[in-house]
Amino acid sequence: MEKIAMIGVGYVGLVSGTGLADFGNEVICVDIDEEKIKKLKNDILPIYEPGLLDLVKKNVDKGRLSFTTDLEGAIKKARVIFSAVPTPSAENGEVNLSYVFDVVDKLAEVIDDYKVIVTKSTVAVGTGDKIIERLLSKGVSEDMFDIVSNPEFLREGSAVGDFMRPDRVVLGTTSEKALNIMKNIYRSLYLLETPIVGTDVRTAEMIKYASNAFLATKISFINEVANICEAVDANVQEVAKAMGLDGRISKKFLHAGPGYGGSCFPKDTSAFVKIAEQAGTQAKIVETVIEVNRLQKLRVIEKLLKFVPNLKGKTIGLLGLAFKPNTDDVRDAPALTVIKEILERGGHIKGYDPEAMDEMRKHYPEITYVASSEDVVKGVDAVIILTEWNEFRNMNLEYIKSVMKKPIMIDTRNIYDPQTVIQKGFLYDCIGRLIRS
Repeated sequence: MEKIAMIGVGYVGLVSGTGLADFGNEVICVDIDEEKIKKLKNDILPIYEPGLLDLVKKNVDKGRLSFTTDLEGAIKKARVIFSAVPTPSAENGEVNLSYVFDVVDKLAEVIDDYKVIVTKSTVAVGTGDKIIERLLSKGVSEDMFDIVSNPEFLREGSAVGDFMRPDRVVLGTTSEKALNIMKNIYRSLYLLETPIVGTDVRTAEMIKYASNAFLATKISFINEVANICEAVDANVQEVAKAMGLDGRISKKFLHAGPGYGGSCFPKDTSAFVKIAEQAGTQAKIVETVIEVNRLQKLRVIEKLLKFVPNLKGKTIGLLGLAFKPNTDDVRDAPALTVIKEILERGGHIKGYDPEAMDEMRKHYPEITYVASSEDVVKGVDAVIILTEWNEFRNMNLEYIKSVMKKPIMIDTRNIYDPQTVIQKGFLYDCIGRLIRS
């Protein structure tokens, strides 16, 4: 068992801290947000993530997980300090490391015995070196700490499973001692034969960006394939299925749609390009990935305008606001682009999402939020499916058609069979599939 302080109780910190506690470690989760800590102590989570609340309760009850605002006290109690603070994008695409360095400065004030300082946040390549330099410049002896890069690979909506049964654990370390401590923290995963990738800090930092940039590339690639399929009367789902059977390609992340969003891919692809630029080289493929993704979100509007050329005064229903199902995250969600474009054209919006409406209200309080998918479709001129929540997969099409002003459906997640919907009397479009009237 290792004593751990997890600094930052956002998405990554809360999932990681809870998972590490479940591995048998003693974890103190720290955040400066007093209201957030108060809610956590009362079993109220700041995020929606399936399965997480039960895991939090279990480990709190076992005495392995606790929450506090006392950063200094948590640091003193723990030998291993995880930093999981936000690293947002700056306007130029660089990663804003101010929160990371705030933690480092606090550590420099408090450290009085050996600590392993672990960066869990996604940071620019070379950040580990800067942390070392900063600590040394503030008078912390080099024998009082080791630096580790332990990037996270959590998918929103399935983060608990990703943490408990990961494809790999990456440990970029500065010493054998730190590596052994980290291996002991993740000891439970040895039973699952989880690969532990031990490397240097800079390489670990790069692994995170390279992984996310590649996954984003797969998404943008299949979206381009989908657009070509529409032009040549081919079916992207069948193309993707056949491609995915090739072991060199795999079937994952080959689902055509309205473009990627969320907290990771947009931020990490921009940072990847900036890292290359600052290093005096290029990331042309990833630059194109970013542009393809931007255009894919706008393509949803192009499809809508084919059926409703003038949106002024028209009401459009949106089914799904989160960037993916099983999360309340709307960061860089396709819905943000769609809402903006419709409003700028004088249209009105009714929106529904099982979890993300409160988050979307922070961006667009002026649109109408309703309590169900049935409420969305009443009286609208068209409906757009933007998130593939399970409850949208088997809606009553006869009812929807009967209550819409015009039976127009844009299915950006390809969850309905085109011929079935068309036979019900809808004007229908989707992404990269054959439409036969």
